[in-house]
Amino acid sequence: MVDADRLMARVRERDVTAFEAVYDSSHRLVYGIAFKMLGDQAAAEDLAQAVFLKIWTSPEAFGGGNFGAWIARVTRNRALDMLRSRAARPESEIADDVPLAGSLDETVFARLDGERVRSALATLPAEQRTPIELGFFGGLTHDEIARQSDLPLGTVKTRIRAGLKKLRVALEGSPV
Repeated sequence: MVDADRLMARVRERDVTAFEAVYDSSHRLVYGIAFKMLGDQAAAEDLAQAVFLKIWTSPEAFGGGNFGAWIARVTRNRALDMLRSRAARPESEIADDVPLAGSLDETVFARLDGERVRSALATLPAEQRTPIELGFFGGLTHDEIARQSDLPLGTVKTRIRAGLKKLRVALEGSPV
């Protein structure tokens, strides 16, 4: 997003037009991450609404920098909160050990919408795509991915790093 700092400064002043510009430029990214992580359209829509409500009510939460990375992290954290909430209920089949935020380098997902991410991910070899999806969208830590895939931790980290580099190259220069 171009001039995110200036746009968010206007949102802090309750400029509805600025907020609409933020929404228009990032709603696909927010919904895409939410849907991928939650697997439910209604839940993804609710989560997207909560993220944008947070932006409107607490615009100071964005302290500057890469807005796309920030909103992706906010969305991911909200989705993990929802997954944890489901895990707390006995009727849910979601694992209880959902990790804390920050288990993967999220910057590759900055300024991208969900469809472009899915398309770019589809171009990666399965050995790189799978651990990235498990980590970013599934909420698993590198250790959990290694245990689940029966691979050494170093191999998992190397595959994720290589996959993220390929994603950066594939998505570089794409319009938001």
